[in-house]
Amino acid sequence: MTRRDDMTRTSSGFFVSQEAPIHSDNPVPTPQASPPDILRCAYMELVVTDLAASREFYVDVLDLVVTEEDENTVYLRSMEEFIHHNLVLRQGPVAAVAAFSYRVRTPEDLDQAVAFYTELGCDVRRNPGGFTKGIGDSVRVTDPLGFPYEFFHDVLHVERLAWRYDLYTPGALVRLDHFNQVTPDVPRAVAFMQDLGFRVTEDIQDDEGTVYAAWMRRKPTVHDTAMTGGDGPRMHHVAFSTHEKHNILAICDKLGALRRSDAIERGPGRHGVSNAFYLYLRDPDGHRVEIYTQDYYTGDPDNPVVTWDVHDNQRRDWWGNPVVPSWYTEASLVLDLDGDPQPVVARTDSSEMAVTIGADGFSYTRASETSMPEYKLGNQL
Repeated sequence: MTRRDDMTRTSSGFFVSQEAPIHSDNPVPTPQASPPDILRCAYMELVVTDLAASREFYVDVLDLVVTEEDENTVYLRSMEEFIHHNLVLRQGPVAAVAAFSYRVRTPEDLDQAVAFYTELGCDVRRNPGGFTKGIGDSVRVTDPLGFPYEFFHDVLHVERLAWRYDLYTPGALVRLDHFNQVTPDVPRAVAFMQDLGFRVTEDIQDDEGTVYAAWMRRKPTVHDTAMTGGDGPRMHHVAFSTHEKHNILAICDKLGALRRSDAIERGPGRHGVSNAFYLYLRDPDGHRVEIYTQDYYTGDPDNPVVTWDVHDNQRRDWWGNPVVPSWYTEASLVLDLDGDPQPVVARTDSSEMAVTIGADGFSYTRASETSMPEYKLGNQL
């Protein structure tokens, strides 16, 4: 990534530069095989411990559409989706993520995925009939970072409900937007994802070049996934989009009316990173779900990378509101391809929470000042 001296500070307080290769002290080798041509994040498979409670949360509260279901699994999609599902809820003994799934451009890209990950020595499995209903020939891998990734092209089409305004609710979720992954070594993860064809759109760094998080995309938005520094591999959140920010406020009002406001972990607010309006919820198993809207276009080849100073208190919330500690420390386990939880490796680089709050950290609202009112730190002290 670009050094701070080679970045340009904007009038909004962050820095911009052109994307550059990131240095890692422990890089994943770059395969000779070409990576698959990934189109977008497509669905997540979540293991839940109480399927009925999870179904109630995602269907009755968040209004995702049931494509089909059986006694052990529920397949859900958003209002504007035309593929079979964006979220799979599967009953299981341990709450975890079974797959971060991406759609690829052609069936031949599955051959590329097999070659790419096999060269890296990863566990690679292919199922011509698909690993879930509605999905055809698929490849699942445990990637070098420890995450369960899936790639597919063939998929069952279902009705896109975008024109069914009689079915819309005030807080309708219209698209799957992104994943967010927790990993102990962000530079290593970013360099590997660049080899996989992802482009960096934003990141958080300090003056010494420590990278705390990075946002990466395949579709022309801020991200299809992000790498957040922390103990991992774990899943930080899965995010669905609404059309407007008032839809997010409607979800908050609904949760209040249902006396389920304790599902709100953080927000509503506006991010500095991504410029998006947000709300973070926790489902009955503690899986984190973000409701997200109004980020920006990133599709040009010379799209500038936005870099935030880790001490800028407006990076995580543009209004400077405090971030609850659980948002930094808690995340969902991920599974290997046999369904066993992956061991969690501790982060050894500096913690974003530690360097920005508490006795050893600091944050600023204006770069010329190194302190803030205590009320802006909330319960983080």
